[in-house]
Amino acid sequence: MDWVWFLFEFDGRISRAKAWLALLVILCWMVLVATLMIGIDEMFKLDVDVLIPAALENQITMDNAPSIRAKIVMEGANGPTTPDAHKHLHGRGIFVVPDILANSSGVTTSYFEWVQDRYGYFWTEKEVNERLEAKMCEAFDAVLKTSLKYNVDMRTAAYIVAINRVATVTRMRGMYA
Repeated sequence: MDWVWFLFEFDGRISRAKAWLALLVILCWMVLVATLMIGIDEMFKLDVDVLIPAALENQITMDNAPSIRAKIVMEGANGPTTPDAHKHLHGRGIFVVPDILANSSGVTTSYFEWVQDRYGYFWTEKEVNERLEAKMCEAFDAVLKTSLKYNVDMRTAAYIVAINRVATVTRMRGMYA
C-alpha cells in the first residue's frame, strides 16, 4: 500500500503529476504483460492506430514491417526502424514520426534547464511544460510542412529542416563564430 501514499502531497491533496506517473507505470506494466503473453512478433501485427516502439533500436525490420497494421508509427526509441523497413512503411502510406522528432522533448527540456541556469531564471513546471509544448508543436509543424512541400517522408523532412537551420546560422554568424 506504500504506492498509494506516493500519490499524495504533504497537505493531503492528490498530486496530478504523480497520479499521471502512476497511471503511466500501470499502463507500461499492462503493455509488458500483453507483450509477453502474445510475443513481440504478434504485437507488431495488431490492428492499432498508433504503434510506439520505445525501447530498443532495430525492432522494426523488413522481417516484420510488412505485417505492421498501424496507421502511425511513433518512434519513441532511438533508431527503432531500419532504413529498409522505414522505406517500406512510408511506401505503404504508414505515417512514421521519426525518433529525432518523437523523442526530442528530453533534450529540449535539458536545454531549458541550461538556459535557466545560465541566466538565473526560475521557471515553474507549468512554464516549462508550456514552453516544451510550444517547441514540440513548432518542430512538428516545421517538419510536416517540409514533408509536404518536398513530398518526402518525415525523417527526410526532419533532416532538411535541421540542415537548413545550421546553414542559415552559419551564413549569419560565419563558420567559426
